[in-house]
Amino acid sequence: MTTRNTVSKALKKLQTHLARAEEEQTALTQRNRRHWVAVCYDIPDDRRRTKVMKTLEGFGRRVQYSVFECELRPVDLDKLKARLKALIQPEQDDVRFYDLCETCQGKVTTLGRAQMHREKPSVMV
Repeated sequence: MTTRNTVSKALKKLQTHLARAEEEQTALTQRNRRHWVAVCYDIPDDRRRTKVMKTLEGFGRRVQYSVFECELRPVDLDKLKARLKALIQPEQDDVRFYDLCETCQGKVTTLGRAQMHREKPSVMV
């Protein structure tokens, strides 16, 4: 009976440990998951507009004069927002972020030569 109780306790401990590890892995996956974000801006000052454009070039692809498409991890989106916040004049400038889920991305329609610019997932071995 004692051996059975010991094995039962060890099994419960192992199950708890495995469940915790799965939760941690899920949280890590969510933190590293990239989101498709359209960033649009309207900035009247040429100098500030150029700085914003150059900052955005480091995070995504320019698809129109004042629109960028980016695939960003949440931490990178936070960095981008902080950098842009430091550049703009809130009373004069307008910057918008449109975060689109996988389902919404499939609903985007384009006309003319417009294309969706998605990064191919890469695996490092």
